[in-house]
Amino acid sequence: MDIVLTPQKPREKMLQYGIEALSDVELLALFLRTGTRGKCVLTVARELLKQFGSLYTLLSSELEDFQDVHGIGVAKYAQLRGIGELARRYYNARLLEESSLLSPDMTREFLQSQLAGEEREIFMVILMDNQNRILKHCRLFSGTINHVEVHPREILREALKVNAAAVILAHNHPSGNAEPSKADKQITERVIKCCQFMGIRVLDHLIVGRGECVSFAERGWI
Repeated sequence: MDIVLTPQKPREKMLQYGIEALSDVELLALFLRTGTRGKCVLTVARELLKQFGSLYTLLSSELEDFQDVHGIGVAKYAQLRGIGELARRYYNARLLEESSLLSPDMTREFLQSQLAGEEREIFMVILMDNQNRILKHCRLFSGTINHVEVHPREILREALKVNAAAVILAHNHPSGNAEPSKADKQITERVIKCCQFMGIRVLDHLIVGRGECVSFAERGWI
C-alpha cells in the first residue's frame, strides 16, 4: 500500500524547523492566513507569486494591479502591503539599533527596503562616527521619476550637526536600472570634494534599482 504524506502546514513547519525552512510560498501563506472560496491559502500564495513573478513585485504592487486577481480584495491587499511596510520598518530600526554597519549586505538590504519601491528619485545619506557606527540616516532630497537635485552643502551640514566622520550616499533609480549615470558620477565627485574639505570620508555611493544595487566603492570609483 502506498503511503501518502500530507504536506506540513507553514505554521507547524516553522515551529519544527524554524522560519528559515519556509519557502516563499509558505511564508506568504503564513501572513495571508486564509485562502479564498475553493482555494486553500497555499494555493492562493503560489498563484500570486506565479502571476507577479517575485515577492518584491507582489509586495510593491498597487491595488489596481489586483483587479484581475480572483479573491484578492482590499483586505488581502492591505495584508500584502503591510508585509512590505513591516520589512521596511524592521530594517530601519535594525540599522539604528546595531552598533555598526555589520556588512555590505546589510547596507544593501537596508537601502533596498527604504528605496526600491519609491516612484521618485530619493537621495539618502547614512552618517557614521569614526568607528563606522551609525549616528543617523536621512532622506535629504526628493526629485522626479528620473532626476533628483543634490546639494553637497546640505549633506555637509547634516554631517556636521552630528559630528560625523564618514558618510554613505545612496539614491534610487525608479526605472529599475541601477547602472550609474554620468550625472551620478559627477555629483559623487562634488560631494567627495566638499566633504574632504572638512575631513569627512565618503565611503560609498550606492544606487538602488529593482532587485539590484550598484556600489561605487566596489567598482573602484571611490
